[in-house]
Amino acid sequence: MSSVLYDVPGPKARRVSLIGSVVGSLVILGLLAWIIMTLAQQGIFEGRRWAIFTRADVWLLLGNGLGATLTAAALAAVIAFPLGLMLCLLRISDVAAIRIPTRVVLEFLRGMPVVLMMFFVLLVFGTNAFTAVVAGLVLYNSAVFSEIIRAGIQSLPKGQREAGLTIGLTSFQSRMIIELPQAVRRMMPSLVAQLVVLLKDTSLGYIVAYGELLRAVQVMADFLGTAFLFPVFFVAAGIYIAVNICVSRIAVWIERRGTKKAAGGVAKAEPEPIEAAAP
Repeated sequence: MSSVLYDVPGPKARRVSLIGSVVGSLVILGLLAWIIMTLAQQGIFEGRRWAIFTRADVWLLLGNGLGATLTAAALAAVIAFPLGLMLCLLRISDVAAIRIPTRVVLEFLRGMPVVLMMFFVLLVFGTNAFTAVVAGLVLYNSAVFSEIIRAGIQSLPKGQREAGLTIGLTSFQSRMIIELPQAVRRMMPSLVAQLVVLLKDTSLGYIVAYGELLRAVQVMADFLGTAFLFPVFFVAAGIYIAVNICVSRIAVWIERRGTKKAAGGVAKAEPEPIEAAAP
């Protein structure tokens, strides 16, 4: 079996690769064993340190923090994505007076730290912590969404736009009807990755005193003592990972559903073969 990208490894190369894989696996297992032994010597795995998770008030506090995290992330995503679409259309406008200022604004928003924008909204406009967190996430992520979608549009063949203009569509109609749907579907993995980043960036709300998951964990650790710091943060990390996996799986499901619908539409649009008339 051959490949156009690289030479097929021979017996010696396969043997070296196998040895490297085995050695790497042993090193990783050894490192994990060392970490577990170190934590065990510190008493991290003692039952009393994990018994706090049998208390309802602990899970109530974690649930409230998770709810605040998801609320801020969901609202920011709902606002940031349409705003990103609008900024993308302005960024690729044929009018230079619109395109150039939009580009400056996008570069500014992408270059600003999210936490600095949160502080700006909180201190300058005198809002509450929730509004500051959502505003900071919207400003930054709308700029990133805009650039992701613009990259998707630019990756399309030029014939897509030319075909739309040829059949009488305006430039705006071609963008909305032909190019944007394809660009969003093509850039779905990058958009999902940015949604995960948005969700994790809600932890910056801890700095502006927003009661999200990380702040709830910190409050719990301060109340219970440093002996429970590792278990609490470990559970919080597991919650973050579980939520991010769910977001990724939902996006994959949406992408597959859209692909099936598109394939079904193409199949229905195919003309039936015409049988030749009998002599």
